[in-house]
Amino acid sequence: MNNTIQIIPLTKLALSFLPVLVVIVILYKWRMEYRNALYAISRMLVQLLLIGYFLAYLFRSESWLLISLVLAVMLIASSLIALRTAGKKKNRLFTQALISIALGGGLTLIWVTQGVLELSPWYYPRFMIPLAGMIFANALNSISLAVERLESELDRGIAFLEARKIAFRASLIPITNSLFAVGLVSLPGMMTGQILSGVSPLIAVRYQIMVMTMVFGAAGISAAVFLILAKNKITIHHIPSTPEKW
Repeated sequence: MNNTIQIIPLTKLALSFLPVLVVIVILYKWRMEYRNALYAISRMLVQLLLIGYFLAYLFRSESWLLISLVLAVMLIASSLIALRTAGKKKNRLFTQALISIALGGGLTLIWVTQGVLELSPWYYPRFMIPLAGMIFANALNSISLAVERLESELDRGIAFLEARKIAFRASLIPITNSLFAVGLVSLPGMMTGQILSGVSPLIAVRYQIMVMTMVFGAAGISAAVFLILAKNKITIHHIPSTPEKW
């Protein structure tokens, strides 16, 4: 077997939808929201096909302005998606989410691409865009979990400082589980992709270590900044007897 990655024919790609079909049938038989799953799968298919063509164009681009614009769109979209669990409060929390992801995710992206990888040019799209995607995605997931858990704890009458601790701990559960599982249970996407394309596992491991540290840092910093900034924007039902510090 050669070291070049195998191209999947469309007919074979269609076969990968068989497990999806099984789940859809189960949802239908159990009278659950199968239409939502169909919509999600259809949207995924359209989005990935479109992004495939767009990335092929983007990776050939030599315009730092275009790459910066794409990063800005990713940042804004991440902030909006992060607040899906915030209900009616999402509009007044948008600025806090944007600042949090910009600080936690943006600074981590700059550190990794310019300090660790030393990209040349600094906006080298083949690295910048995928890394930004991983960082912003983990940051938004962390904020989404944090805001949902924070509101839940406050509704139970928990004091803000204690609710913030619980929310922050909850926001780190997915990425912490990934740290425990990597190498034992799972081979993450970047590492798997590199190995499939012929890169030595020893080299792929170094990149994966970089990825795991950057997403943990981005997720933790973004959630912490958000929980600090959102304090005065979220209705607090319980007034603690002791003064609160930031």
